[in-house]
Amino acid sequence: MTALPGETPGTAGTDTPEGDAPPAATDAEAPARGESTDAEATEAGAPADETGEVAEASADEATESAEAPEDAGEADDTAGASADGEGDAAAPALSEAQAELAAQRELRERIAQRKAAKDGPVAAGTKLSGTAADLLAAVRAVESGEKAGTEFFDSHLGTPTPRRAAPAPAAPPRRPDPATAPVERPAASPEAVDAVRAVLTEGGAPEALARPATGALGEQAAELLRADPWQLLAVPGVRPEQADGFARALLGAGCGPDDERRTAALVGWVLERAALQGHTALDAEAVRAALAERSVRDPDEAVRHAVEEGVALVFQEGAEAGFEGEEGVEAEAPAEGDAPEGEETEAPEPVQVLLGLDRYALAEESLADGLARLLNACEKGADWAEAAAAAPSPSAAELIRTAATAGLVVHSGGEAARAEPAALIAAARGLGLRALGAAHSEDGRRRLAGAIGAPEAAVTLAGLLSGTEGPGRDEDGALALDLLVVLDAPQLDVEGAAVLVEALADGARLVLSGDPGVLGSAGAGRVFADVLAARACPQVVSRTPDPGPIGELVSGIGIGELNQVEAPGKEVVIVPVRDAGEAVHRTVQLVADSVPRAFSIPAADTQVITVGHGGAAGTRVLNEALKQRLNPGPGRFGGFDPGDRVVHVPAPGRAVPGVVRSADAEGLHLDCGGTPVVVPQERVEAVVRHGWALSAHQAAGMRWPAAVVVLPGDAAAGLSRPWVYTAFGRGERHLSVVHGVDQALPHAVAQVPAQERTTRLRPLLEALPTPDAAS
Repeated sequence: MTALPGETPGTAGTDTPEGDAPPAATDAEAPARGESTDAEATEAGAPADETGEVAEASADEATESAEAPEDAGEADDTAGASADGEGDAAAPALSEAQAELAAQRELRERIAQRKAAKDGPVAAGTKLSGTAADLLAAVRAVESGEKAGTEFFDSHLGTPTPRRAAPAPAAPPRRPDPATAPVERPAASPEAVDAVRAVLTEGGAPEALARPATGALGEQAAELLRADPWQLLAVPGVRPEQADGFARALLGAGCGPDDERRTAALVGWVLERAALQGHTALDAEAVRAALAERSVRDPDEAVRHAVEEGVALVFQEGAEAGFEGEEGVEAEAPAEGDAPEGEETEAPEPVQVLLGLDRYALAEESLADGLARLLNACEKGADWAEAAAAAPSPSAAELIRTAATAGLVVHSGGEAARAEPAALIAAARGLGLRALGAAHSEDGRRRLAGAIGAPEAAVTLAGLLSGTEGPGRDEDGALALDLLVVLDAPQLDVEGAAVLVEALADGARLVLSGDPGVLGSAGAGRVFADVLAARACPQVVSRTPDPGPIGELVSGIGIGELNQVEAPGKEVVIVPVRDAGEAVHRTVQLVADSVPRAFSIPAADTQVITVGHGGAAGTRVLNEALKQRLNPGPGRFGGFDPGDRVVHVPAPGRAVPGVVRSADAEGLHLDCGGTPVVVPQERVEAVVRHGWALSAHQAAGMRWPAAVVVLPGDAAAGLSRPWVYTAFGRGERHLSVVHGVDQALPHAVAQVPAQERTTRLRPLLEALPTPDAAS
């Protein structure tokens, strides 16, 4: 790896972060939507003063949207989570995302009805009874050591009810229930917003929170906040100390740290923050520890009350549940004398007690059942031998043969392996099947369409779920498909995956394809990794290596080795820097001069990737410097000018690159991959930002002819193997690494794997009957 022609070292300096905080997250809890870490002096959406009261939100905070970090150091690398204490107080979803959100609401309502019919509701504010009370008593007994987990659960709850079997292939088609048809939630009324604004003003909170609070709490938000001020924690960006100040202003000195309203809201807040780091559940001990850090004197009672109120669900998992990276709660051994003398007693099975939010628990259960349905309802007798024989590679042939005999298949491989699902889709379409591929991004969709040779055969996943792309629904409400291949499957979160699987008809085939080494989903869950680990379906591992020096470098990173590769055509270049200022200078020089001169790749086709949005060389600073060099202007359209490269974030976790075309009374006009997008003026600040520089999470699922990865000194703590693997793999022809982290880079590759996420999908899949699953 060599330096580019004409590149010279910059001037010496000190690597001192400027302005924004460094991107490393030190808080053990996950940042809330649009929040910073606890180390920040100011907080997202509502900075707190010394009294803990809520102060006015910064105008720039609305430019962020939530995205889950993959590891502790990745807390800043989000499509919207701020690295420097800036957050997102914007509440309403955009109209273009409403269809997808409506589909998710439909799923949740349907699952809730099933659960209510089976178990009966637990009304908020009432005590538990029956099985629910027994379960809570069991949890308390296990955690206190009074009983072994297996003894108590077996004696009090009996044998668990078997999960419903997946439908047989001959099951009649499912028809949509008119009562659960998606309905768009109406916008908050001006009267409701005004009422909330009055309560916020009375409590010393910023009026800017009125609309997001109404969106989060509904039309009765004012009454709810007056009765329970800690409900303010439901608003993205608000932190406990800010809600505490708000509560003191409304309730006076009578409210204390153990107020049941406060502790219940804190439990929900802790679990929501965990979800932003990808967890769908948390160990109960971790929740109690987080409550203790927030001055709750009796965390046990707080957890009990939160379960009674329905804020959280409780789950008990045994040692064989398969939670990677999580330690079980050990049940206390039998007391001395309990066993007959001379006989050995078996040690009780380790028990892990988890707490989770119902939305993720129900989504995981629905997803597990749906995947089993696809496995068992698929017609297995298809003869695709001729199509497999004509496949362009042995791995593609194996994938075609496997998909012919299974309703659910997992396919893994690198960038070059994307040709294999494309060959599968083309083969299936040649057999007359309704086959389609869905990619995470518009860039991925275009590349997939080109590989298939049929533009109509590729869509984006968001477009498919919202109904704006793809074949639409059949008469039974299911997607009109026989085969769906999902590329970039690691980007699937559990709620999106549940919506997708629910939309597939009995007998349809689903292939999940992706690279296990890349960063995980922005939302909660680890769907692709859990399906792989559960081995509940056939798996095809590509044997097609990624070509060239970049492919060799990235392949080594995937196994924990940072190798020096031969790059005779300067495909990989290392540019050493000594401080953040030099890193910014060299990055601009590479994009504007060196890469275009050496490789004939224009600046518009070179993407800068850095660890976080904040810091002295984060996306904000780099975008400002790149705009000044590549498209200077006064920013007359809300900070943007025609020709600016931007990223549009229509929903949390979705980053869509685009270019500013114009602006008028209607809003800011963007060209997003050939699709015109108009962002209303009042939403521009919240969902559009400059896009010459992106985070690795934003860049996942996309590739450019050239990539410049910026690693300033303050980025060292934010590096991990998945981050490096993802960032270094975004360049097709050329990769420049602006390197200022010394040995932190090889250390991250060798010793900092992805942070494990606590989820329940893997044990749910392992428990489901899947007789045809591959061993």
